[in-house]
Amino acid sequence: MDDVKEHIHIPKLKQQLVEGRVDRREFLRTATLLGMSAGAAYAFVGKATGRGIAPAARAAAMPKGGTLRLAMRVLDVKDPHTFSWVTDSNVARQVVEYVTKTGQDNITRPYLAESWSASDDLKTWTFKIRKGIKWHDGREFTADDVIWNIKDCLDPETGSSVIGLMKGYMLNEVEKDGKKTTELWDANAIERVDSHTFRLNAKQPQLAVPEHFFHYPFLILDPEEGGKFGVGSNGTGAFDLVHHEIGKKSVLKARSDYWGDGPYLDSVEFMDLGDDPSAAVAALASKQVHGLYEASILSLSTLKALPHLDIYQARTAQTAIVRGKVSMSPWKDPRVMRAFRLATDTPKLLQLAYRGLGDPGEHHHVAPVHPEYAKLPFMKQDIAAAKALLAEAGYAGGIKAKLDVNGSAKWEIDAAQGMKEQWKAAGIDLELNVLPGAQFWEIWDKTPFGQTSWTHRPLGVMVLGLAYRSGAPWNESEFSNPEFDRLLSKAEGILDVDARRKVMAKIETLMQHEGPIVQSLWRAVFTGMDKRVNGFKMHPTSYIFANELALAT
Repeated sequence: MDDVKEHIHIPKLKQQLVEGRVDRREFLRTATLLGMSAGAAYAFVGKATGRGIAPAARAAAMPKGGTLRLAMRVLDVKDPHTFSWVTDSNVARQVVEYVTKTGQDNITRPYLAESWSASDDLKTWTFKIRKGIKWHDGREFTADDVIWNIKDCLDPETGSSVIGLMKGYMLNEVEKDGKKTTELWDANAIERVDSHTFRLNAKQPQLAVPEHFFHYPFLILDPEEGGKFGVGSNGTGAFDLVHHEIGKKSVLKARSDYWGDGPYLDSVEFMDLGDDPSAAVAALASKQVHGLYEASILSLSTLKALPHLDIYQARTAQTAIVRGKVSMSPWKDPRVMRAFRLATDTPKLLQLAYRGLGDPGEHHHVAPVHPEYAKLPFMKQDIAAAKALLAEAGYAGGIKAKLDVNGSAKWEIDAAQGMKEQWKAAGIDLELNVLPGAQFWEIWDKTPFGQTSWTHRPLGVMVLGLAYRSGAPWNESEFSNPEFDRLLSKAEGILDVDARRKVMAKIETLMQHEGPIVQSLWRAVFTGMDKRVNGFKMHPTSYIFANELALAT
């Protein structure tokens, strides 16, 4: 990307780094988003600070061969553009790939694209696709393939969560047949420049288009397969999916013609060992599997005691939120959910449910690890204020509620149980309905009152767009606030992190006062891998990149 004209904001960003107004990681993240190559960005950091963050060195000689077995839930993967869970994408991403890739270091790099550039006003983004990539069936991979996938993801009939990310700058809300829906804001919003170049022409500035292309359902599928995926599907990735049995096992075989680095393994097997984390730990201890997709907090001390393992950990923006559907009583009255927030002691919940390995929730779904996070006065537990709000809302004698909870994650059950006990003092009588994971995943966005896990996103504006923008497919609470939408769209167009943080402070305050959620904690994630596994790094979103992994003999 070094031949791309330097974006107008890069000189200002360099000056901010020199003056200490942005840290090294934020410089790297923003500079690479604006089209600066990762190598050039790292080099400038080293020159400006004298202690640059060195990019990860590529292994000179990785072991070859072998079958890597990982414990992970194996779910339905037939509709990748509507994936709701990272585990689904960890199967598909080995076969089909992404336009960009945000690594473990939070830096977004080219993937199927070889470069991109943004206009000075951040409204026009031009992507060049790598030449020489072929689909597994031998057909040339082109910009037309990407354009088809973008249009499919933005088609309201598909129901992809990508709409939540892109609606603010690519779509208009319209009414058809008496119902609200969306359509491209302009006929030329997605422009084919040539066989290997496409352009997004946005209606308003957007700072994170390259990061949006790595949203895990935004896999680039073969248009000839119509958005479906399964055993034998065509792809551009390092593996073929040869077996997939829901709840049992998924098997991928390596290809010898991959365009990128690797693969070093012969095959990868994802083994579904159920909801009980002890089964996965037992399989790891007995060496039936080489690693875990993600470990339970209850397993940490056990894993540390196993001498054949390495432990990996990452601080993240992973969380679980309790939310009510604001279209239904009593959640349509914002005073009710605010009372629930005021009845919650999040620092105690962090200790109770996650042994303190993370950060306490602040009820606005913007994490301390997000660059634009604005530190507000902490929203402490206030039982008297919670009671007063409930009384104002017509519940002076208390309120009853039933909360649906995912039973596959022990920490989520513990957090919900902790809230149940804390809320009693405010007159909240909570019934917990703990469901098996597979059953909960069927109703997570339909239940009137539920606790839902949300994975890491590198920017606060990304998760807010996915979860709370009016009409977004993943807006499970049905929250719709014009002022929130306006502020979010404004924040999405601001590159300067200090300026964006000022807008984010307003969004966070709005969420604490009028939002639909209670948020217990932000969690660190960790796992254990056999020391024989080479090339593994803990991704904050728990992604597995099998082409980077090897197995020593």
